[in-house]
Amino acid sequence: MAAPSHYENFPVGSLLLPRRIRPAVHAIYHFARYADDLADEGEVDVQTRLDGLQDCRNKLCAIEAGDPFLHDAIFGPLAAAIQQHSLPFSHFYDLLDAFEQDVTVSRYETFADVVAYCRKSANPVGRLMLHLFGEHDRRALAMSDGICTALQLTNFLQDVAIDWQKGRVYLPQEELRRYRVAETQIANQDCSGLWEMMMRAQVKRARDMLGAGAPLAKQLPGRFGFELRLIVMGGETILRKIHRAGGDVFSQRIRLEKRDWLYMFYRALRAN
Repeated sequence: MAAPSHYENFPVGSLLLPRRIRPAVHAIYHFARYADDLADEGEVDVQTRLDGLQDCRNKLCAIEAGDPFLHDAIFGPLAAAIQQHSLPFSHFYDLLDAFEQDVTVSRYETFADVVAYCRKSANPVGRLMLHLFGEHDRRALAMSDGICTALQLTNFLQDVAIDWQKGRVYLPQEELRRYRVAETQIANQDCSGLWEMMMRAQVKRARDMLGAGAPLAKQLPGRFGFELRLIVMGGETILRKIHRAGGDVFSQRIRLEKRDWLYMFYRALRAN
């Protein structure tokens, strides 16, 4: 993917997924990416960004009313995917709520506040994927939520510096105070004091959440299960690297390397 984003862990319809659902996965991803980009147009004023997201909401309402948007590159395929697979509109509206929140909210007081954001920004993606595969078990949905929230938290830890440039801090304010970490440390890319301890606490919590949801990747059959195992392993690997770096996400952006992917493929195949 060309630029860092909170959709890096979205399964974008690779060859690992069955052909019958790839168009729907692409349609969902392109909708989410398009709306996310509207929210992140840093040079555009707040009201213009909100107006763009409202236009997305209006188009979703129109799809719900039966408009196929045949000639729209984003909403045409989305309308077709929603109709073909009976996708719940609530998940798309939740995503738009999260993108609007990105425009209007730049700080989160508690971890519970961050999780509430993830319920709308990340969890709908996993639920839409499960819907495409006909998986509606409540326990599976809960594990999916845990995985998606953990992956979103992982992105936040990766992107502390990037989000700062956008004027956002997703690290809970009360925890910054607890570890006596000032926002000036983020601005100055300063890992002194209790920064490492604070970041390792964030990593542990995300790893615990990811581990709680991970059994879902072994329960789901075939290609989807394999892809989900790769995604979970990718999150685990990033969190492990952040931990090893002592929370230094400033020197370089921690990411997956070619050798990581090779090892993850090996492990995912053996877990099948």
